[in-house]
Amino acid sequence: MGNTYGNTFRITTFGESHGKAIGVTIDGCPAGLAIDEAFIQSELDRRKPGQSKITTQRKEGDKAEILSGIFEGKSTGTPMAIVIYNEDQKSKDYAHIAEKFRPSHADYTYQQKYGHRDYRGGGRSSARETAARVAAGAIAKLFLKQIGVEINAYVSQTGHIRLDKQYWELDLSNTENNIVRCPDTETADRMISLIDKVRKDQDTIGGVVSCVITGTPVGLGEPVFDKLHAELGKAMLSINAVKGFEYGSGFAGVNMTGSQHNDLFEHNEGKTTTRTNHSGGIQGGISNGEDIYFNVAFKPVATIMQDQESVDVHGNAVTVSGKGRHDPCVVPRAVPIVEAMAALVIADFYLLNKASKI
Repeated sequence: MGNTYGNTFRITTFGESHGKAIGVTIDGCPAGLAIDEAFIQSELDRRKPGQSKITTQRKEGDKAEILSGIFEGKSTGTPMAIVIYNEDQKSKDYAHIAEKFRPSHADYTYQQKYGHRDYRGGGRSSARETAARVAAGAIAKLFLKQIGVEINAYVSQTGHIRLDKQYWELDLSNTENNIVRCPDTETADRMISLIDKVRKDQDTIGGVVSCVITGTPVGLGEPVFDKLHAELGKAMLSINAVKGFEYGSGFAGVNMTGSQHNDLFEHNEGKTTTRTNHSGGIQGGISNGEDIYFNVAFKPVATIMQDQESVDVHGNAVTVSGKGRHDPCVVPRAVPIVEAMAALVIADFYLLNKASKI
Protein backbone atom coordinates (compact mmCIF):
# COMPACT_ATOMS: atom_id res chain seq x y z
CA MET A 1 0.00 0.00 0.00
CA GLY A 2 1.07 3.56 -0.64
CA ASN A 3 3.58 2.76 -3.38
CA THR A 4 1.39 3.91 -6.28
CA TYR A 5 0.67 7.49 -7.31
CA GLY A 6 -1.73 8.90 -9.90
CA ASN A 7 -5.03 7.97 -11.50
CA THR A 8 -4.76 8.14 -15.30
CA PHE A 9 -0.97 8.60 -15.48
CA ARG A 10 -0.04 6.15 -12.74
CA ILE A 11 3.33 5.12 -11.33
CA THR A 12 4.41 2.47 -8.85
CA THR A 13 7.93 2.60 -7.43
CA PHE A 14 9.83 -0.30 -5.89
CA GLY A 15 13.14 -1.12 -4.26
CA GLU A 16 15.27 -0.15 -1.28
CA SER A 17 18.39 1.89 -0.67
CA HIS A 18 20.65 -1.14 -0.28
CA GLY A 19 18.67 -3.68 -2.27
CA LYS A 20 19.66 -4.89 -5.75
CA ALA A 21 17.83 -2.09 -7.54
CA ILE A 22 15.14 0.53 -7.44
CA GLY A 23 12.66 1.18 -10.19
CA VAL A 24 9.26 2.29 -11.40
CA THR A 25 6.41 1.09 -13.56
CA ILE A 26 4.42 3.70 -15.48
CA ASP A 27 0.91 2.96 -16.68
CA GLY A 28 -1.29 5.29 -18.69
CA CYS A 29 1.31 7.10 -20.77
CA PRO A 30 -0.28 7.69 -24.19
CA ALA A 31 1.09 5.75 -27.14
CA GLY A 32 3.27 7.48 -29.71
CA LEU A 33 5.24 9.69 -27.32
CA ALA A 34 8.85 10.06 -28.47
CA ILE A 35 10.99 8.82 -25.59
CA ASP A 36 14.25 10.71 -25.26
CA GLU A 37 16.41 8.37 -23.17
CA ALA A 38 19.23 10.92 -23.00
CA PHE A 39 16.81 13.40 -21.40
CA ILE A 40 15.67 10.82 -18.85
CA GLN A 41 19.30 10.17 -17.94
CA SER A 42 20.06 13.89 -17.68
CA GLU A 43 17.23 14.28 -15.17
CA LEU A 44 18.61 11.40 -13.11
CA ASP A 45 22.09 12.93 -13.28
CA ARG A 46 20.70 16.10 -11.66
CA ARG A 47 19.47 14.05 -8.69
CA LYS A 48 22.22 11.44 -8.31
CA PRO A 49 24.63 11.51 -5.36
CA GLY A 50 28.28 12.48 -5.54
CA GLN A 51 27.75 15.64 -7.62
CA SER A 52 29.77 18.04 -5.52
CA LYS A 53 31.32 18.77 -2.14
CA ILE A 54 27.92 19.72 -0.71
CA THR A 55 26.22 16.41 -1.52
CA THR A 56 26.66 12.84 -0.28
CA GLN A 57 29.74 11.16 -1.70
CA ARG A 58 27.95 7.88 -2.44
CA LYS A 59 28.87 7.12 -6.06
CA GLU A 60 25.88 5.91 -8.04
CA GLY A 61 25.71 6.11 -11.84
CA ASP A 62 21.91 5.95 -11.65
CA LYS A 63 21.78 4.53 -15.15
CA ALA A 64 18.19 3.99 -16.25
CA GLU A 65 17.39 0.74 -18.05
CA ILE A 66 14.01 0.72 -19.81
CA LEU A 67 12.57 -2.78 -19.83
CA SER A 68 9.20 -2.37 -21.54
CA GLY A 69 6.59 -0.07 -23.05
CA ILE A 70 8.79 1.42 -25.79
CA PHE A 71 9.24 0.30 -29.40
CA GLU A 72 11.24 2.09 -32.07
CA GLY A 73 11.78 5.04 -29.73
CA LYS A 74 8.12 5.66 -28.94
CA SER A 75 5.75 4.68 -26.15
CA THR A 76 3.39 1.84 -27.04
CA GLY A 77 0.65 2.71 -24.55
CA THR A 78 1.48 -0.39 -22.50
CA PRO A 79 3.15 -0.30 -19.06
CA MET A 80 6.70 1.02 -19.01
CA ALA A 81 9.20 -0.43 -16.57
CA ILE A 82 12.42 1.36 -15.68
CA VAL A 83 15.07 -0.12 -13.39
CA ILE A 84 18.10 1.56 -11.80
CA TYR A 85 20.63 -0.83 -10.29
CA ASN A 86 22.33 0.10 -7.01
CA GLU A 87 26.11 0.07 -7.30
CA ASP A 88 27.90 1.79 -4.41
CA GLN A 89 26.45 0.22 -1.27
CA LYS A 90 28.23 0.08 2.07
CA SER A 91 25.71 -1.81 4.16
CA LYS A 92 28.26 -2.36 6.93
CA ASP A 93 27.97 1.36 7.72
CA TYR A 94 24.53 0.59 9.15
CA ALA A 95 25.25 -2.55 11.20
CA HIS A 96 25.53 -0.43 14.34
CA ILE A 97 21.88 0.65 14.10
CA ALA A 98 20.36 -2.78 13.43
CA GLU A 99 18.55 -2.51 16.77
CA LYS A 100 18.83 1.22 17.42
CA PHE A 101 16.40 3.97 16.50
CA ARG A 102 18.04 6.98 14.84
CA PRO A 103 16.49 10.30 15.96
CA SER A 104 13.98 11.77 13.45
CA HIS A 105 14.26 8.79 11.09
CA ALA A 106 11.64 6.21 10.12
CA ASP A 107 13.39 3.45 12.10
CA TYR A 108 10.99 3.43 15.06
CA THR A 109 7.79 3.88 13.07
CA TYR A 110 8.70 1.19 10.51
CA GLN A 111 9.63 -1.19 13.34
CA GLN A 112 6.33 -0.60 15.12
CA LYS A 113 4.25 -0.80 11.94
CA TYR A 114 5.84 -3.85 10.31
CA GLY A 115 7.74 -5.58 13.10
CA HIS A 116 10.59 -6.14 10.67
CA ARG A 117 12.60 -3.47 8.84
CA ASP A 118 15.53 -3.06 6.49
CA TYR A 119 17.87 -0.88 8.54
CA ARG A 120 20.45 -0.50 5.74
CA GLY A 121 20.25 3.14 4.74
CA GLY A 122 16.64 3.29 5.85
CA GLY A 123 15.51 0.67 3.32
CA ARG A 124 12.30 1.75 1.62
CA SER A 125 12.16 5.02 3.58
CA SER A 126 15.45 6.18 2.03
CA ALA A 127 15.45 9.15 -0.34
CA ARG A 128 17.14 6.81 -2.81
CA GLU A 129 13.60 5.83 -3.82
CA THR A 130 13.14 9.29 -5.34
CA ALA A 131 15.39 8.36 -8.27
CA ALA A 132 12.52 6.20 -9.53
CA ARG A 133 10.18 9.20 -9.28
CA VAL A 134 12.60 11.35 -11.27
CA ALA A 135 12.73 8.74 -14.04
CA ALA A 136 8.92 8.66 -14.21
CA GLY A 137 8.76 12.44 -13.95
CA ALA A 138 11.05 12.72 -16.97
CA ILE A 139 8.50 10.76 -19.03
CA ALA A 140 5.77 13.09 -17.75
CA LYS A 141 7.89 16.11 -18.69
CA LEU A 142 8.34 14.80 -22.23
CA PHE A 143 4.57 14.45 -22.49
CA LEU A 144 3.87 17.91 -21.06
CA LYS A 145 6.40 19.54 -23.38
CA GLN A 146 4.16 18.57 -26.28
CA ILE A 147 1.34 20.71 -24.87
CA GLY A 148 3.57 23.65 -23.93
CA VAL A 149 3.87 23.06 -20.18
CA GLU A 150 7.24 23.82 -18.58
CA ILE A 151 8.31 23.19 -14.99
CA ASN A 152 11.27 24.92 -13.35
CA ALA A 153 12.33 24.55 -9.73
CA TYR A 154 15.24 26.17 -7.92
CA VAL A 155 16.68 26.62 -4.43
CA SER A 156 15.36 29.81 -2.85
CA GLN A 157 16.57 29.31 0.72
CA THR A 158 19.14 27.38 2.76
CA GLY A 159 19.06 27.93 6.48
CA HIS A 160 18.78 31.67 7.15
CA ILE A 161 20.01 32.64 3.66
CA ARG A 162 17.00 33.52 1.55
CA LEU A 163 16.70 34.66 -2.06
CA ASP A 164 14.57 37.81 -1.80
CA LYS A 165 13.42 37.84 -5.42
CA GLN A 166 10.28 36.49 -7.07
CA TYR A 167 10.59 33.92 -9.82
CA TRP A 168 9.67 36.44 -12.53
CA GLU A 169 12.63 38.59 -11.48
CA LEU A 170 15.06 35.72 -12.07
CA ASP A 171 16.65 34.11 -15.10
CA LEU A 172 15.80 30.50 -14.31
CA SER A 173 18.12 29.30 -17.08
CA ASN A 174 20.93 30.04 -14.60
CA THR A 175 19.68 27.48 -12.07
CA GLU A 176 22.04 24.72 -13.22
CA ASN A 177 25.07 27.04 -13.32
CA ASN A 178 26.09 26.35 -9.71
CA ILE A 179 26.12 23.36 -7.36
CA VAL A 180 23.38 24.65 -5.07
CA ARG A 181 20.94 25.30 -7.95
CA CYS A 182 20.07 28.88 -7.03
CA PRO A 183 19.66 31.11 -10.13
CA ASP A 184 21.10 34.16 -8.36
CA THR A 185 24.90 33.87 -8.34
CA GLU A 186 25.56 36.08 -5.30
CA THR A 187 22.99 34.30 -3.16
CA ALA A 188 24.19 30.92 -4.43
CA ASP A 189 27.75 31.62 -3.27
CA ARG A 190 26.51 32.48 0.22
CA MET A 191 24.39 29.32 0.32
CA ILE A 192 27.32 27.14 -0.74
CA SER A 193 29.54 28.65 1.95
CA LEU A 194 26.90 28.00 4.61
CA ILE A 195 26.32 24.39 3.56
CA ASP A 196 30.06 23.73 3.43
CA LYS A 197 30.51 25.19 6.92
CA VAL A 198 27.68 23.05 8.28
CA ARG A 199 29.22 20.00 6.63
CA LYS A 200 32.58 20.66 8.25
CA ASP A 201 30.80 21.05 11.59
CA GLN A 202 29.41 17.53 11.03
CA ASP A 203 25.88 18.89 11.01
CA THR A 204 23.08 19.47 8.49
CA ILE A 205 20.73 22.26 7.44
CA GLY A 206 17.39 22.62 5.66
CA GLY A 207 16.04 24.86 2.94
CA VAL A 208 13.31 25.72 0.48
CA VAL A 209 12.78 24.70 -3.14
CA SER A 210 10.55 27.01 -5.18
CA CYS A 211 8.83 25.85 -8.34
CA VAL A 212 6.92 27.50 -11.19
CA ILE A 213 4.76 25.76 -13.79
CA THR A 214 4.02 27.74 -16.96
CA GLY A 215 1.70 26.98 -19.83
CA THR A 216 -0.82 25.02 -17.78
CA PRO A 217 -4.20 24.77 -19.56
CA VAL A 218 -7.29 26.15 -17.85
CA GLY A 219 -9.46 23.53 -16.17
CA LEU A 220 -7.06 21.09 -14.49
CA GLY A 221 -8.20 19.92 -11.08
CA GLU A 222 -11.33 18.32 -9.66
CA PRO A 223 -13.92 19.80 -7.24
CA VAL A 224 -13.88 19.31 -3.47
CA PHE A 225 -11.35 16.61 -2.48
CA ASP A 226 -9.15 16.41 -5.57
CA LYS A 227 -8.31 20.07 -6.01
CA LEU A 228 -5.17 20.75 -8.04
CA HIS A 229 -3.37 22.50 -5.18
CA ALA A 230 -4.34 19.71 -2.77
CA GLU A 231 -2.82 17.13 -5.08
CA LEU A 232 0.33 19.21 -5.56
CA GLY A 233 0.57 19.47 -1.78
CA LYS A 234 0.20 15.71 -1.38
CA ALA A 235 2.82 15.07 -4.06
CA MET A 236 5.33 17.44 -2.47
CA LEU A 237 4.69 16.25 1.09
CA SER A 238 5.34 12.68 -0.06
CA ILE A 239 8.97 13.61 -0.78
CA ASN A 240 11.44 12.65 1.95
CA ALA A 241 12.28 15.41 4.45
CA VAL A 242 9.50 17.78 3.30
CA LYS A 243 7.88 19.67 6.17
CA GLY A 244 5.83 22.35 4.44
CA PHE A 245 4.04 23.37 1.25
CA GLU A 246 2.54 26.70 0.20
CA TYR A 247 1.27 27.94 -3.14
CA GLY A 248 0.47 31.38 -4.49
CA SER A 249 0.57 34.01 -1.76
CA GLY A 250 0.80 31.21 0.80
CA PHE A 251 1.16 32.22 4.42
CA ALA A 252 2.09 35.77 3.42
CA GLY A 253 -1.49 36.18 2.20
CA VAL A 254 -2.73 36.51 5.77
CA ASN A 255 -1.10 39.95 5.90
CA MET A 256 -3.27 41.25 3.05
CA THR A 257 -6.86 42.43 2.87
CA GLY A 258 -9.33 40.93 0.44
CA SER A 259 -9.16 44.00 -1.78
CA GLN A 260 -5.39 43.63 -1.95
CA HIS A 261 -5.40 39.87 -2.45
CA ASN A 262 -8.14 39.48 -5.07
CA ASP A 263 -6.89 38.81 -8.59
CA LEU A 264 -8.97 41.02 -10.88
CA PHE A 265 -9.96 39.59 -14.26
CA GLU A 266 -9.45 41.31 -17.58
CA HIS A 267 -10.02 40.25 -21.18
CA ASN A 268 -7.56 41.19 -23.88
CA GLU A 269 -6.95 39.83 -27.37
CA GLY A 270 -9.47 37.05 -26.90
CA LYS A 271 -7.96 35.80 -23.66
CA THR A 272 -9.11 36.13 -20.04
CA THR A 273 -6.28 36.73 -17.58
CA THR A 274 -5.77 38.17 -14.10
CA ARG A 275 -3.89 41.39 -13.29
CA THR A 276 -2.18 39.79 -10.31
CA ASN A 277 -1.61 36.18 -9.39
CA HIS A 278 -1.90 35.83 -5.63
CA SER A 279 -4.00 32.72 -6.35
CA GLY A 280 -0.93 30.96 -7.73
CA GLY A 281 -2.68 29.94 -10.92
CA ILE A 282 -5.36 27.95 -9.12
CA GLN A 283 -8.87 29.06 -8.16
CA GLY A 284 -11.52 26.77 -6.72
CA GLY A 285 -8.98 23.98 -6.95
CA ILE A 286 -8.83 24.34 -10.76
CA SER A 287 -6.07 25.87 -12.89
CA ASN A 288 -6.95 29.27 -14.39
CA GLY A 289 -4.16 29.45 -16.97
CA GLU A 290 -1.84 31.68 -14.98
CA ASP A 291 1.55 30.53 -13.70
CA ILE A 292 1.35 27.99 -10.89
CA TYR A 293 4.01 28.65 -8.28
CA PHE A 294 4.74 27.14 -4.88
CA ASN A 295 7.36 26.61 -2.19
CA VAL A 296 8.45 23.34 -0.58
CA ALA A 297 10.25 23.36 2.79
CA PHE A 298 12.82 20.66 3.59
CA LYS A 299 14.03 19.91 7.10
CA PRO A 300 17.72 19.40 7.96
CA VAL A 301 18.92 15.89 7.10
CA ALA A 302 18.29 13.69 10.13
CA THR A 303 21.61 11.81 9.93
CA ILE A 304 24.36 13.91 11.46
CA MET A 305 27.96 12.91 12.11
CA GLN A 306 27.57 13.41 15.86
CA ASP A 307 26.66 11.12 18.75
CA GLN A 308 23.00 11.34 19.81
CA GLU A 309 21.00 9.81 22.63
CA SER A 310 18.25 7.33 21.73
CA VAL A 311 16.78 3.93 22.62
CA ASP A 312 16.95 0.49 21.03
CA VAL A 313 14.26 -2.05 20.13
CA HIS A 314 14.36 -3.34 23.72
CA GLY A 315 13.81 0.11 25.25
CA ASN A 316 17.37 0.48 26.49
CA ALA A 317 19.10 3.86 26.41
CA VAL A 318 21.79 3.90 23.74
CA THR A 319 24.08 6.26 21.86
CA VAL A 320 23.67 6.51 18.11
CA SER A 321 26.82 7.43 16.22
CA GLY A 322 26.56 9.06 12.81
CA LYS A 323 28.12 6.98 10.07
CA GLY A 324 27.74 6.56 6.33
CA ARG A 325 27.57 9.09 3.50
CA HIS A 326 24.84 11.69 3.67
CA ASP A 327 23.92 15.11 2.31
CA PRO A 328 24.60 18.11 4.59
CA CYS A 329 21.62 19.74 2.83
CA VAL A 330 19.11 17.98 0.59
CA VAL A 331 17.73 20.95 -1.34
CA PRO A 332 20.22 21.04 -4.27
CA ARG A 333 19.38 17.42 -5.18
CA ALA A 334 15.69 17.92 -4.36
CA VAL A 335 15.17 20.36 -7.25
CA PRO A 336 14.64 17.66 -9.92
CA ILE A 337 12.50 15.64 -7.48
CA VAL A 338 10.13 18.57 -6.98
CA GLU A 339 9.94 19.08 -10.74
CA ALA A 340 9.26 15.38 -11.29
CA MET A 341 6.38 15.22 -8.81
CA ALA A 342 4.87 18.41 -10.24
CA ALA A 343 5.07 16.91 -13.73
CA LEU A 344 3.33 13.73 -12.58
CA VAL A 345 0.49 15.76 -11.04
CA ILE A 346 -0.06 17.95 -14.11
CA ALA A 347 0.19 15.04 -16.57
CA ASP A 348 -2.31 13.02 -14.54
CA PHE A 349 -4.83 15.87 -14.32
CA TYR A 350 -4.41 16.74 -17.98
CA LEU A 351 -5.22 13.21 -19.11
CA LEU A 352 -8.07 12.98 -16.61
CA ASN A 353 -9.52 16.28 -17.86
CA LYS A 354 -9.20 15.15 -21.46
CA ALA A 355 -10.99 11.89 -20.70
CA SER A 356 -13.89 13.68 -18.96
CA LYS A 357 -14.94 15.63 -22.07
CA ILE A 358 -16.92 14.46 -25.09
